[in-house]
Amino acid sequence: MNRLCRSGAFWLMGGIAIALQVGMAGAQNSGMPAADSEKKVELLPSLDKQLIDTSADPCVNFWKYACGNFSKLYPIPADKPAYGTGAIVGDYTQGALHNLLDAVASPGAQHTPNEQKIGDFYSSCLDEGTIDSEGLKPLQPELDRIAALTDKKQLTELLAHYQMINVNAFFGYGEQQDFKDAQKQIAVVSQGGLGLPERDYYFRTGDAAEKTRQQYVQHIANMLGLMGEPTEQAGADAQKIMTLETALAKVSLDVTTMRDPTKVYHPMPVFELAQLTPAVAWPQFFAETGVHTVSELNVMSPDFFKGLQSVIASTDLDTIKTYLRWQLINSVPSYALPKAMDDEDFDFFQRKLTGQPQQQVRWKRCVDATDDAIGEAVGQVYVAKNFPASGKTYTVQMVHDIEAAMGKEIEAQTWMSVETKAKAEAKLRLVADKIGYPDHWRDYSNLKVVRGDAFGNAMRAADFENTRQLDKIGKPVDRGEWQMSPATVDAYYDPLMNDINFPAGILQSPFYSPNAPDAANYGEIGAIVGHELTHGFDDEGSQFDGHGNLSDWWTPEDRKQFDAMTDCEVKEYGDFTAVADVKINGKLTLGENTADNGGLRLAYVAFVDDAKRKGIGLDAKQDGMTPIQDFFLAFGQAWCGETRPETLRLQVQTDPHSPRQFRVNGVVQNMPEFGKAFGCKVGQPMMPANACHVW
Repeated sequence: MNRLCRSGAFWLMGGIAIALQVGMAGAQNSGMPAADSEKKVELLPSLDKQLIDTSADPCVNFWKYACGNFSKLYPIPADKPAYGTGAIVGDYTQGALHNLLDAVASPGAQHTPNEQKIGDFYSSCLDEGTIDSEGLKPLQPELDRIAALTDKKQLTELLAHYQMINVNAFFGYGEQQDFKDAQKQIAVVSQGGLGLPERDYYFRTGDAAEKTRQQYVQHIANMLGLMGEPTEQAGADAQKIMTLETALAKVSLDVTTMRDPTKVYHPMPVFELAQLTPAVAWPQFFAETGVHTVSELNVMSPDFFKGLQSVIASTDLDTIKTYLRWQLINSVPSYALPKAMDDEDFDFFQRKLTGQPQQQVRWKRCVDATDDAIGEAVGQVYVAKNFPASGKTYTVQMVHDIEAAMGKEIEAQTWMSVETKAKAEAKLRLVADKIGYPDHWRDYSNLKVVRGDAFGNAMRAADFENTRQLDKIGKPVDRGEWQMSPATVDAYYDPLMNDINFPAGILQSPFYSPNAPDAANYGEIGAIVGHELTHGFDDEGSQFDGHGNLSDWWTPEDRKQFDAMTDCEVKEYGDFTAVADVKINGKLTLGENTADNGGLRLAYVAFVDDAKRKGIGLDAKQDGMTPIQDFFLAFGQAWCGETRPETLRLQVQTDPHSPRQFRVNGVVQNMPEFGKAFGCKVGQPMMPANACHVW
């Protein structure tokens, strides 16, 4: 169970999260240090001329020009599905977390309560010997719960317990701000229960899709075998699980539809949900999770819950119990499982789905696991040692500059009526800026962490977080809350909060450096700030007002004009081929593409205005380039890197972000300022005659 909200994240790390457990960190191969090396990673400079491929024409393929030498210098490590600029920052940050966790994990030292918790959690994760020797004993109480089922009426209690420990069985459950009244926090239930990345994996045609389904069924059989089932029975049970999950997929919404807030907002009283899925005793379910006051909630997909009833009713209890065992073992973080299971999990979800050849070393996985589980406790230690106040001060000023640029952009729109402009400007004024880390740290005093109990720690951390989330229902919204830990190398916009969020982890070189020229900082962190701000006005964000409420604040004609301009981007990106026979889904990626385009344009306007204030000329060359060229080069180099073909296929089918080269070329070809800066001619690929322009 996770907090269910709709946010736009920047996604810089260069890997992709799938199912429940895919890591993204590692070291390098191909002549670089081996994957178990602990060599310190160095951050890239903000403008790295050695990455430039001078044989490429920037007017034909700017990404290749800006980044053509990157993969020669930084090949994809064996333990990563992709590698790029953001991943290097992630590796550097991971190294910093490694140092601080090693320090607090050492016994006998004087630690604060939070330091003790993160140190014990990390140390327990590292203890592979204990995890392996324990085998499935830590899971046995959970397996016994399933074995004890004698009637489908007993499912309610079990499913409620599963939701608290993040077991993805049948459906999802959590809390959210009410789309129509963002001051309210309400319960929400959503589709769930699948093991493959998303619903279309069960139906997509072609050899690659069929091969993935076959591999998935074999993976389930392998895991059931490792749980003790005979080979023949495990194979038969895996087929039954696949049949059940396919039935759930048939009644699930696709990933593109899930982006539309109007398609996933269906408030209804509990008794109506009970009519859709009487197989679950909903008042009992809510009470079992500690929530006794649910009378109305958001049912994100009523058709799914209607279909869920049919699936449960038509499936025999033994098959349901087998499915529950699979969902249990698939939902447990693989680092807490015996080595054979951990290896099998990696083989399917990473080696086969993403093409990653090698598992990352244990300490890196445990750094990530600790940050995922107790992120603000880790972050409190991290920012004290690694985030100077100057980084926050500079970013605050840049955010204000880019918000001013957005105000200019709104005012300049000739297609937008005075009425809609006024409401857009009102929303802009209400955007909250969160930079670095929260003003108030999360209280982990009720979380019990036991040294040497990796499985128990993972389950208790999940229960702690889910209890914390559910406790919000019916209470005032905490607008100071963050959805990312401070060490995260990413950023996001939340339409229900109407805030933009930049963790300390992303405020590092090359994205931001106090020693870099303004051209570089505006081209990198400035474009990221602009990206998140633009999310408030993309196809999703534009449906929410400044208070975070789902509200149609547009005139019908303005919305029609806006939709026509975004349709230009849908078609533009839909023509890009990502890998083999797979093109980008222009509708799925529309929000991120709009944010990429708007973000760079806002950063450009803010950069030019800043230069004017400072009296800096933008035409004179230094080291062969003008400041405007440096601005675009810095933007392009934020997306240097390479992605494995398997990961690209997965990304295009599941992720709302376009692949890295199109996040560069798709943007600069829509900016005449770029073509002018590099002397491009109309008709060249990076300067088409007809460009798309939303913001």
